[in-house]
Amino acid sequence: MKKTITILVITLLSVFSGYAANEGKSKIHEVPFTSVHCTDNFWAPRIDTIRTKTIPYAFKRSEKAGYIDNFAIAGGLKQGKYQSAFPFDDAEVYKIAEGASYLLTVKKDPELEAYMDSIIAIIASAQEPDGYLFTNHTINNPLHPWVGKERWVQDWNLSHETFNAGELYEAAIAYYYATGKRSLLDVAIKNADLICSVFREGGLKIAPGHEVIEMALVRLYEATGDEKYLKQCRYFLESRGHKVFDKTSADIRKNGMYWQDHLPVTEQREAVGHAVRALYLYSGMADIALHMQDKAYLNAIDSIWSNIVGKKMYLTGGLGSTANNEAFGKNYELPNATAYCETCASIANCMFNLRMFKLHGDAKYIDVLERSLYNTVLSGISISGDMFFYPNVLETNKNGQERSLWFDCSCCPTNLSRFIPAVPGYIYAVDDKSIYANLFVSGSGEVQFNGRKVLLEQQTDYPWSGDVAITVNPVETNSFDLKIRIPGWAKESVVPSDLYSFVGKQKGNVQIFLNGKPYKYQQEKGYAIITNKWKKGDRVTVSFPMEPRQVITNDAVKTNNGLVAVERGPLVYCAEFVDNNGEVRNLSLPGKTSYEVKKRPDLMNGIYTIIAAGKKYTAKAGGKEIQSEDTRITFIPYYARAYRGAGEMKVWLPRNGEKIVSSLQEELRVVDEVLIGQEKSEAAHNLRGENTRADKSGGWRDAQDGWFSYDLKVLPDKPMELVLTYHSTDGGNRQFEIWVGDTKIAEQSLRTETFDLFIDHPYLLPEVLTRGREKVTVKLQALPGNIAGGIFGCKMRYVTK
Repeated sequence: MKKTITILVITLLSVFSGYAANEGKSKIHEVPFTSVHCTDNFWAPRIDTIRTKTIPYAFKRSEKAGYIDNFAIAGGLKQGKYQSAFPFDDAEVYKIAEGASYLLTVKKDPELEAYMDSIIAIIASAQEPDGYLFTNHTINNPLHPWVGKERWVQDWNLSHETFNAGELYEAAIAYYYATGKRSLLDVAIKNADLICSVFREGGLKIAPGHEVIEMALVRLYEATGDEKYLKQCRYFLESRGHKVFDKTSADIRKNGMYWQDHLPVTEQREAVGHAVRALYLYSGMADIALHMQDKAYLNAIDSIWSNIVGKKMYLTGGLGSTANNEAFGKNYELPNATAYCETCASIANCMFNLRMFKLHGDAKYIDVLERSLYNTVLSGISISGDMFFYPNVLETNKNGQERSLWFDCSCCPTNLSRFIPAVPGYIYAVDDKSIYANLFVSGSGEVQFNGRKVLLEQQTDYPWSGDVAITVNPVETNSFDLKIRIPGWAKESVVPSDLYSFVGKQKGNVQIFLNGKPYKYQQEKGYAIITNKWKKGDRVTVSFPMEPRQVITNDAVKTNNGLVAVERGPLVYCAEFVDNNGEVRNLSLPGKTSYEVKKRPDLMNGIYTIIAAGKKYTAKAGGKEIQSEDTRITFIPYYARAYRGAGEMKVWLPRNGEKIVSSLQEELRVVDEVLIGQEKSEAAHNLRGENTRADKSGGWRDAQDGWFSYDLKVLPDKPMELVLTYHSTDGGNRQFEIWVGDTKIAEQSLRTETFDLFIDHPYLLPEVLTRGREKVTVKLQALPGNIAGGIFGCKMRYVTK
């Protein structure tokens, strides 16, 4: 143990600088976030908000939810039962602690450090003598249904024992580097040594159900130089594909795909199952390919990456299309209104693509990273730092989608707490011949290049402007290549595949100047190579074209056939109701149109909107015909949505009005509609019920072994039908009766489908129930032991004969 700690003291600094002697044969290393300081108006305020708002807020919510009390109870410091909802809540504390540690390395905060020390003391108290640390099992009151009576036996499934351990290692390394204190690190090493002694040949062979320990063990190896941690990562990876599942089943929990345990990792070629778990797994595989130079691992992750980018990635960089199992869908299955795109999946996508870049030195991986970072990751957290999205849909109806203050499953807020402070570490990288400029952010960076210090100053208003200036200040004259990433979007490539493509040709070109003179650069793997014998004050300026561009999708994505989206630079844009007369479902955007880019300093600390010439479709007086007229459509950055109330939003708009006209004609038959989950609308429709639940952000309501009802208007002289909207992945014990007044009109049973979309189900009402009436009461009553709903829409419309 003493030898391990001694090595750690020597090498830990180099983990963050990327130059550890045990980096294997890796040539490319990221420049640590501690050596890069953002001074811009985009990232610097966000990082500061994490420090001043999100981290304290997250710790406070963790205390309130009982996460920290769990450690105290497990350690005998308090009496009581297990406090929180999930067995992985230990990891939520570790993730916040990791983020706090990153911030402490940038700016000293004695108060935060003292709080961290107190938390760490509580965590350490919960560790059992042999190193085991998992509060639910230690407390055992009550034992969570996901946790086995014996240690580890349910880790392949849902217990999250090794998942918690992995997040512990990440936090421990970060805190040691921030403060030099070993209190949490000693806990982590003791736990890791226990795991190495248990999971081994001749011992347990279980593939972790929720991956992350694989990545964390590699970080521990990089920190200590102890190869047993690297070998342990590989052992976990190679434990996959051995458990017996039902390979004939289409259910991914029965065939093993949910856990990526259906095949040995080196035989996997497609991204499947729970998206966050999968991306953590692929990151661990990339680590092994990097450190062990293993071609079988490299071939597997190259194929998986191509599958993701070519067939399973949203335009926003979001991953995971289905709410059911929070999973990747089938190839080209990318629904918009029901898109899951969990915030954690986009964070994991950034982690995975950074590793792929280190393996291959190709800018296309940073292109994908940037797309996730600037769109779905930023969508997941409010500018104030205390409201969050779990899923990030690409389309909303009148219900809209609003950020939440917290979640019972709080993985997204805690993940954001640790990821955003680390963003500066994604800006630069280095190998033995070159310095890479990967992201464009104003600020300074200190790079150690072959033992010599190089200071970089970057000035830009990116992502709003495509002008970037990099001043190179070597301590002594130094020859090297400065490799500046030319984003794919700046050279006619939306993503590095044929999944998306631009409409028309770009007008501008990339221009590069060295000390004010045009520089004829060569390109390699997506980088402009600036070869120079650098001296202090040398200045490279780059100009990327930033015109708005229309994007279309590969025809194989049926959801987007006939639809078009708008991008500018790295940002995907969307049309939101508040800028477009309250609705966007009636708007179309022709292929050939004009654009105006307009700065809006009043929104989100300043954003740029895009105003385009389009068409609007409305019903004429009398409501029987649809007319179209020219209009101006305002688009805002996707991440800037949902700040001005709940309502319609779309990333993808139709290129003509055919589908809009058909939809509006259907809407003309609607007599009354409830916006589910919206307090004002539900109150106006006299919501009543027992054991009823709702989610404002998701726009649903149900009743667990209970009921709920609304009053809806009807026409007294026309036949009527009730239309309820269900989600295709809601199933299980969802059986209920539907009543109108005192009459049962239907009995409904929901089942989990293999596809993911909203389903409108019409129920024709007997005319006797509405004749001569202006209003009826609609009630959903759960059958005993069942759930009524959930419903995502409720409307009454007349029937045309």
